Amino acid sequence: MPRWRPALFALVPAIVIAQNWMRLERPERDGGSALLLVVLALAPAVAPRLWQRLVLLLGVMLVAAKVAVQVAPLGKAEHHRNVFSLFGSRIWNGILDFYDVRLQFDPFFHPDMRAVLLVAAFAFAAALGLAAASQRPLAAVLVLLVGAGWPATLLSDGHDLTRGAVILAAALVLLAGSRTHTQQTLARAAALGAALIAVSLVASTQPAVAKGEFLHWQTWDIYTRPVQSVQVRYVWDSSYDGFSFPKRVTTVFKVKAPPLSVYWRATTLDSFTGERWVEDLRSAQPEMFGSRTDLTSNDVSYPAAARDPARWRPAEIDIEALADDHLVAPSVPVAYGSGVGSVSYARGGIGIVRGGLHRGAQYDVWSYSPQPTPKQLAVSKPDYPGQLERYLDVVDDTAAPSFGALDRAGRMERLFSSSVYSSYFSVYRQVYAKALQVVGDAQSPYAAAVSIESWLRGTGGFTYDQHPRLTPNPLVDFVTRTKRGYCQHYAGAMALMLRYLGIPARVAEGFTSGEYDRGSGTWTVTDHDAHAWVEVWFRGYGWLPFDPTPGRGSLSATYSSSSARFDVAAAAALLGGAAGKLLSTVGFHQAHSFGENLDASRGLAAADPRRAGGSSANGGSHQGGSLGKLVGLVLAAVLLFVALAKTAIRRARYATSDPRRVAAACRAELVDFLADQGISVAASAAPRDLALELRERLELDAEPFARAFAAARFGPPAEANAAASHSRDELAGLERQIRASVGVLRRARGLVSLRSLGFAA
Repeated sequence: MPRWRPALFALVPAIVIAQNWMRLERPERDGGSALLLVVLALAPAVAPRLWQRLVLLLGVMLVAAKVAVQVAPLGKAEHHRNVFSLFGSRIWNGILDFYDVRLQFDPFFHPDMRAVLLVAAFAFAAALGLAAASQRPLAAVLVLLVGAGWPATLLSDGHDLTRGAVILAAALVLLAGSRTHTQQTLARAAALGAALIAVSLVASTQPAVAKGEFLHWQTWDIYTRPVQSVQVRYVWDSSYDGFSFPKRVTTVFKVKAPPLSVYWRATTLDSFTGERWVEDLRSAQPEMFGSRTDLTSNDVSYPAAARDPARWRPAEIDIEALADDHLVAPSVPVAYGSGVGSVSYARGGIGIVRGGLHRGAQYDVWSYSPQPTPKQLAVSKPDYPGQLERYLDVVDDTAAPSFGALDRAGRMERLFSSSVYSSYFSVYRQVYAKALQVVGDAQSPYAAAVSIESWLRGTGGFTYDQHPRLTPNPLVDFVTRTKRGYCQHYAGAMALMLRYLGIPARVAEGFTSGEYDRGSGTWTVTDHDAHAWVEVWFRGYGWLPFDPTPGRGSLSATYSSSSARFDVAAAAALLGGAAGKLLSTVGFHQAHSFGENLDASRGLAAADPRRAGGSSANGGSHQGGSLGKLVGLVLAAVLLFVALAKTAIRRARYATSDPRRVAAACRAELVDFLADQGISVAASAAPRDLALELRERLELDAEPFARAFAAARFGPPAEANAAASHSRDELAGLERQIRASVGVLRRARGLVSLRSLGFAA
């Protein structure tokens, strides 16, 4: 058996193992690392002896440690004593996270969990390769079933039966590869695997198959104690001194609502004290219409369209474990129903429940969530009602002149130099200068808003950090120097920069969308979804959300660069100037989920935090990549490898100046060529035997080749060189005749046939 054969037959099963592990993360990162680890893991299988395989395995493990865990065992000498403890610590922490973090998880937010997945894929692939190389087919199948079946049962997604059929088909491939009569066995295995997949697809569509509960065995529990209510003020607190999400993920509420991805707002921070953003709960005067409280009638910040109930979106909130006194609502709320006790209302749609929310509380809420295009926002004029002036305050009751105001630059200079806050402004002037630099010659408030949002998300070199170093002026230092922080830093900085530019803005607090289940029409929101973002006011549309935090971005609106649907090219062409250049030069990466997760230096990205569950934040399903596409690519690569390998083997035979060996290479090439066409000829066949075989099977005259071959192989040495060259010419002509006689289909099949590589009986 060729030494590379076990590794070849173990390749697809090893990829099946890796794919089942990597599907536990979302969004699934570039599969190149996993594929590289699979190749490394199977490399030892090509060694002929066990001790050689183990030595080679030790070598590839060093490379795998760097790829999977970012630990370099052969790095600088001073780090050698720490490498094993660092490796063990990361893997152990990743394993512990699997007990606390719901699947699917975000690889950025939990890099140690991703390292565990990569190590598991490598370890099982290596064990698979060693078992196959040692001709232990049952052991190899056992490794496959455990390595792929284990992660497959951890996360059910509605395709479990199909996934099981693929695993079983891969097991049949392993068994077929261990047999001498490989082709017949492999053909039977492929047929059986295809039948299993077809049956599983049919079965998965039948409601009589109670596969959902059956495959959720790992979640069965006789008694589930109600989780303790949690509060998320540690995220909302704008003290900028850092926070940590608890390892345990708690569902805080669920929402019956349409699949449009919006944020769930609890409050807004309307005032900047000079150090931090705080609530400004000025009383609102809502109107009662039966059991519904309308917030729009006496609040000029709502556009006319928001006062039309036909444009409202209904939602039903079900509180499960949220310890807070703020009503959560889709952004932006316009009306609340009754059912939660005594509620007082503040401007902006904020509801405060006396005594706080309690488990099991349910209430209805309606929101107005317009979806304007960038083109529509670009022509929205900076004409702001007087009541919105407080949203231009840059400190206490001191407001910046509005965007586009006459002599705005001069008025800002006087504000900085002659105000009673001149010493304060001497520091925050840096924020204004940076805002001007970022937006350049922006011609509209929208151009300024999307420029600052995209700068914070990706082009400014910022890094998401839940524990940044606390400085005396957190937002100033964040914008101009440290560029490290979490959602409060990003939202606070953007809102402040917009106010200095004369654009009404505020910090919004609440939760990102969560996970949507289309079957029940329900959003599930956890404490790990707690977040801060920015609301910007536009004439004709009211308050619109923007999200400057790298990695966030589940909004359906196309106007925000945090949205997966944001049209970069269209926005860049529309905005023009510095804002357009900013958008056209940055490399956007728009994922269909969200989370505090992606490396900010990698572009304006969107990805889902630590989350798990079956669907993405925008209502779509994401299963971490297509197994069918992966297998298809692998099969294409394998077929290409087979064709190239056969060509390389045949050409290597001619790497000699000995005419006798050249003649032998000609015979071997012809025997292999015939084998690939389904014509079996002994490798030691005499020249006349070859000629007779071709005459009988293909009605070809091979006598000229037989004579030239005989002269080169057995004739006088003086004539051998010329005879060897003549035999190669005759062989080339003979092969052209064979190709013409067998047809295109058999020629293509022969190109990728494994018979000439020793896979025939």
